[in-house]
Amino acid sequence: MAKVHSRRLLGAALLVAALTSTAACSGGSEPGSSGSSGAPAPAAGQQAPAKTAAQLAREKKAALAKRRAARAAVAKKWGLRLTPLDAPAPPRTKPRITTRKGFETDGAGLPPVFTTVPTKEKIVFLTIDDGAEKDPALIRMMSELQIPYSAFLSDYVVSDDYPYFARMRTSQPRGVALHNHTLNHKYLPGLSYARQKREICGMQDVIEKKYGERPELFRPPYGNYNEDTLRAAKSCGVKAVPLWAAEAFPDHMEWREWDRDLHPGDIVLTHFRGEEDWKGSMPDMIRRVMNVITSKGYAVAKLEDYV
Repeated sequence: MAKVHSRRLLGAALLVAALTSTAACSGGSEPGSSGSSGAPAPAAGQQAPAKTAAQLAREKKAALAKRRAARAAVAKKWGLRLTPLDAPAPPRTKPRITTRKGFETDGAGLPPVFTTVPTKEKIVFLTIDDGAEKDPALIRMMSELQIPYSAFLSDYVVSDDYPYFARMRTSQPRGVALHNHTLNHKYLPGLSYARQKREICGMQDVIEKKYGERPELFRPPYGNYNEDTLRAAKSCGVKAVPLWAAEAFPDHMEWREWDRDLHPGDIVLTHFRGEEDWKGSMPDMIRRVMNVITSKGYAVAKLEDYV
């Protein structure tokens, strides 16, 4: 009888061990396992289930809100009354730029001269001329606010600090473009073709040598030009001649159009100037122009995305 009883106990023990092993393999009794109350984790080498459209939309909305909150904090830091608006995505195809009516010359196939980029988007473009003032606060401000802008440089005022504009050029993720405003800021229509070519093409060479790229945009000093200007510019790689529709100062705006207002695609001009030249610093000027632009419902876009 004792042997039979022992065999029964041994059999029961083996049965219990087998059941315990099966449960362990199924994961049902492991601490922290999902068991029957949830889906099992994906096996090694398998991808997690794709996110639903609703999940992706929620994540995108949350990321946008976070980015806007961060920009609002930076705007407050720099004393802007309004948080700058986000520009729309650049067009897949750049618009066709033509010379503004009344700005034509007799020459054919010359770079177009314009004050506004053809677009229906509520965007404007900020451009800064010459390079006399080299305020480090401007680079920090524009970088932190992520406001795109284009610089049109004259060598006679930038040559004492080329590195400042090198820092400017790389201060934003997509870069700040450096363009041509001649070597010496002369009144070009008063010069011969040969002298105009030296002023324009010489500055092309300087920018290429110092910053590694040959500009495709050129702005004549004072906005004055003739057919020789455009022929000279074309000869050394200039594709377009943007002028401006409005000009920004630290204490006011000046307007080209009769309605004294912004329009989609307008180019806004300002200058590298400081308190010695006008009533405020470059950050003061940016505060002024950005409050005007934003209050009118416009965002600042990158000119080179459209021209």
